[in-house]
Amino acid sequence: MRNWIEGFQNSIDMIEDNLDGEPDMEAIASEAAMSPFYYRRIFGALCGMSVGEYIRARRMTLAGQELSCTDMKILDAALKYGYDSPDSFTKAFQKFHGILPSEAREPGAPLRAFAPLHLKITMEGGNMLEYRITEHEAFTVAGIHRRFHVETSYQEIPLFWDEWLASGHRLEGMFGICVEESDQTSDYWIAERYDAERPLPAGWETLEIPAGLRAEFACRGTLPESLQKLNTAIWSEWLPSLKGYTLAGNYSIEVYGPKTEDPDSYECGIWIPLNKE
Repeated sequence: MRNWIEGFQNSIDMIEDNLDGEPDMEAIASEAAMSPFYYRRIFGALCGMSVGEYIRARRMTLAGQELSCTDMKILDAALKYGYDSPDSFTKAFQKFHGILPSEAREPGAPLRAFAPLHLKITMEGGNMLEYRITEHEAFTVAGIHRRFHVETSYQEIPLFWDEWLASGHRLEGMFGICVEESDQTSDYWIAERYDAERPLPAGWETLEIPAGLRAEFACRGTLPESLQKLNTAIWSEWLPSLKGYTLAGNYSIEVYGPKTEDPDSYECGIWIPLNKE
């Protein structure tokens, strides 16, 4: 566990060392011994914000400090902290600090500061997680998918589900599958197991899930709270204490059970692909 925490802290330190440049997510994630796909998900669960939100908050903190105590030009500050123009920098600065960049030079100007993150091992946990590690054959799912930017996916994917449910379509067992496509984007599938004897509805496609090991987590409760709580527990409690296995693949699967009259008894889960060390 200590090595895992140290690796993740090293990745945060790398972000801090490159706030005035373009972050290399491959290199940052490798410090924590994981792919960018898992790194972004775990960062959000552990830190309560996305990697991009953290970088923007830290950049605005440093920009405010520099403008308040040096004669740095606003254009130079904009370029240094990743903005293409003074206008976009000014909008971001005002949103973060509540004042214009030019006002940061005034004596007593109110500025905000977001401190660097530091992970600590604390006496937490003790929660019961239901899971099992299984070896499964390859299988194919069928459904619809949409590509999302990693920075907005948490807000946009629930809207995708709302559209699907409002359409009146139904699935024979539901999966929500997140598949990494690039450093910045992921495809999210609303899908069911593919039945070759049934014709695919218009607009549907298929996706093959490869054979291998996976950890299957179960939970019970009202959506989306129960699944969000489970997701946080997986990355913040289960993963740091995992021994004998490493994360695999570039996807994760949400599993949704049949509808129940009592929302508190609704059963769902998350599947995480693994490799055995």
